Amino acid sequence: MNCCRIEAIISVDERGQMVLPKDVREKARIKPGDKMAVITWEKEGEVCCITLIKAEELTDMVKGIIAPLLKELDRSN
Repeated sequence: MNCCRIEAIISVDERGQMVLPKDVREKARIKPGDKMAVITWEKEGEVCCITLIKAEELTDMVKGIIAPLLKELDRSN
């Protein structure tokens, strides 16, 4: 499978900050100033997975879901 792989192991500092390695940022085309959405999955009440998605990509995903629904609602009125 090509969907998931471990790219790096990173540390969390005393202030809770983490650094994404440069090669990961370059592959993901993450630039200074980019906004990231933090998405968590829970299993048995605890967070087991944390994912970052560029905010602009998340916006496009939401629009892709909502736009057809709005068109359908408009047709039914």
